[in-house]
Amino acid sequence: MKTIIALVAWAALLTATVRAQDAGVPASTNIPGQKYPQILPDNRVVFRVKAPEAQKVQMDLGRKYDMVKDTSGFWTVTTDPIVEGFHYYSLIIDGVPLCDPSSQTFYGMGRMASGIDIPDKDMDYYQPKNVPHGQVRSVSYYSDMTKAWRRANVYTPPGYDESPKKRYPVLYLQHGSGEDETGWPTQGKMNFILDNLIAEGKATPMIVVMERGYATDPTKPVSTTVSGPASMNSNVFPDVLVREVIPMIDKSFRTLTDRDNRAMAGLSMGGFQTFQTTMTNLDKFAYIGGFSGAGRLQPGADIQQLYNGAWADADAFNKKVKVVYVSIGTKEPERMYAGVKGFHEALDKAGIKHVYYESPGTSHEWQTWRRSLRQYAGLIFKK
Repeated sequence: MKTIIALVAWAALLTATVRAQDAGVPASTNIPGQKYPQILPDNRVVFRVKAPEAQKVQMDLGRKYDMVKDTSGFWTVTTDPIVEGFHYYSLIIDGVPLCDPSSQTFYGMGRMASGIDIPDKDMDYYQPKNVPHGQVRSVSYYSDMTKAWRRANVYTPPGYDESPKKRYPVLYLQHGSGEDETGWPTQGKMNFILDNLIAEGKATPMIVVMERGYATDPTKPVSTTVSGPASMNSNVFPDVLVREVIPMIDKSFRTLTDRDNRAMAGLSMGGFQTFQTTMTNLDKFAYIGGFSGAGRLQPGADIQQLYNGAWADADAFNKKVKVVYVSIGTKEPERMYAGVKGFHEALDKAGIKHVYYESPGTSHEWQTWRRSLRQYAGLIFKK
């Protein structure tokens, strides 16, 4: 009797899953031609993989889901509704995390991972449209500081090649921890965001440079015991950017080279790096942006003492820096949300003019950062 009940329950679950599959649409992040993962109208997702010899298969999307095996060797699961935006995920087959063979892969989580993009009701701004498009170019160079070859991705705006005498302002745009220079043009859709803003007249045509945020001086020891923002003390990326990347970009591209035409922004780790770089090089940057990451303000610390007292004279700073932008998602981890909001409140108290934005309903993920870039890009380089 128990066996019959179990079989009936399994059949009911399988029937419900098949019906759910019929109502779904393939994710935009699938390999072309692959039906799964499928996104349902309520943002639940159906995952399916063939692993006939596996004993246990799970889908890890921040939360682990146990998958159910059918007689053909396919494992299937339907998740709870997933928040809109881009999410990394893995299949765990007999304890081993693997990429989904049906999904495109992305560098995130410190490794190549699968990804799924849940459609946003307000997603039009990062979709390709029938407007003039810029290009994302790959630039390799040898770094004397790190004694290694490095790569930057560089966005040139629409019309760059057709106007050989025109020069452009430059935004240096950084990724977060566990990601690299491919993050913004791939997961972040930054080229489509800029293309659309420029076409609408809402952003100034600009060059955008996306560098790898990890840079270690081989002559200096690297901390293996410290994590979080403090771990960046052994990262010489700010020096690499200022001393090597900026001169290389100014030499290779038609840039406007004064500080009023140079901006920097970054997400999470890249946000911390942005403040670390710009606040100690205010002679080179006039625009500063931190998305889910900003200055390092310890509890009880005086913001006016940070960065050699750069914020001690609010009037002087406000005249010198044209835009300071700080953002956070409302659903981010409490510690992160409180830290960024506390930083915003400290800036307010110190009289530092800045723009503060909370992305409604999003966590520490690409939807927060796409929205932030959309706003920030529309604020910088305005005459």
